Amino acid sequence: MKIVTAEEMAELDRHAIYDLKIPSINLMENAGRAAADEAVKITKGKNIAVICGRGNNGGDGFVAARYLAEKGFNVLVILIGNRKDVKKDPKTNIEKLKVPIYEAPDLDSFNKLKNDIENCNLIIDAIFGIGLNSKIKSPYFEIITYLNSLNIPILSIDVPSGLNATDGLVMGAAISADTTITFQFAKTGFYKGEGQTHAGKIVIADIGIPV
Repeated sequence: MKIVTAEEMAELDRHAIYDLKIPSINLMENAGRAAADEAVKITKGKNIAVICGRGNNGGDGFVAARYLAEKGFNVLVILIGNRKDVKKDPKTNIEKLKVPIYEAPDLDSFNKLKNDIENCNLIIDAIFGIGLNSKIKSPYFEIITYLNSLNIPILSIDVPSGLNATDGLVMGAAISADTTITFQFAKTGFYKGEGQTHAGKIVIADIGIPV
């Protein structure tokens, strides 16, 4: 099995998007659909929380939420931040969603959603992806710590949020996933440092990046 560093995966992404002219939003669509399919396999109920960041990992989460809603699941979509700060492709996928998105730019707004989260059967972690390269700060630190404290299965998209995808270091706090669905190749950080205690079961999905 081939495994890659975050930098190697970023170069594969860049090559696909800029050299081969594969639209980045198509890759996001494929990633989100794969995450939704995995969520359907592992959830024990109909209520799913999708916790999204402002970047492309969050975009994968918005796509997954759309597919799950279309399949009849009750989807709670939470954006850690403000919609105006979301990147282009994720923002496009926000606009395609037909379910409410709750903005939680701070702990006070997030805390108001805790009861709803705790009624869910599965949490999808789409906060940070493989590009994370600095220590996690508030409110992300507290949110990740809280999600880990719940007795609810967590599916992480691409990498558990807060785990360095190259060396397996925890960047202050990291999601302890039951399952991680990662794209094209497993990441070296899953097998180094604290990766093995955070990644859980690793599922590899092909999202159409030529290799």
